Amino acid sequence: MSRPRTTILDNLDEMYREAFARAKASGDESQMAALDFAYRREQLYFEILLDVRDAIARR
Repeated sequence: MSRPRTTILDNLDEMYREAFARAKASGDESQMAALDFAYRREQLYFEILLDVRDAIARR
């Protein structure tokens, strides 16, 4: 059984928020920017994969 879309995206969000908070606490602005970009990229990848998964499941 597949995990719900919200669970997957919530896990991604939590992981990046923790990493971003650590970078922010250390004042590492370049790491914060890299994490921001990586989060948005990974979120897009997961949404595409989840859309494919949902389309296959509807077949």
